[in-house]
Amino acid sequence: MSSAQSLPAPKVALTDDEWRVKLNPEEFRVLRRAGTERPFIGEYTDTKEPGVYVCRACGAELFRSTEKFDSHCGWPSFFDPADSDAVILRDDDSLGMHRTEVLCANCHSHLGHVFAGEGYPTPTDQRYCINSISLRLQPGPTEA
Repeated sequence: MSSAQSLPAPKVALTDDEWRVKLNPEEFRVLRRAGTERPFIGEYTDTKEPGVYVCRACGAELFRSTEKFDSHCGWPSFFDPADSDAVILRDDDSLGMHRTEVLCANCHSHLGHVFAGEGYPTPTDQRYCINSISLRLQPGPTEA
């Protein structure tokens, strides 16, 4: 996972108008304008089905169900991305607090935030708190 303040060029680069055609208004608000869906309403918050979670905007593989865990925070939580290069992390000082934003490395869509040191019993002690609306589950095996 790479940390970047000045982002490299995305592999998938569309104009806002092109994203608006591809995404519904709520998807656009979250993915392209760094919005957040309300907690406990997302379709993947409690999903246990095996599979691969891909970016809803561009289809890039982001997370696997094998790294998903119950954090009871209201959003799907993962302790690691599918691949270290799947996401980009950047500082987010909005809302009067410091957080680390998680972006799709392929198209730079906003996914959510990552938190560390919260004491979850996971291999990384990280919680990637991801908006369901940023993801699409492709059911099936999760082998790399």
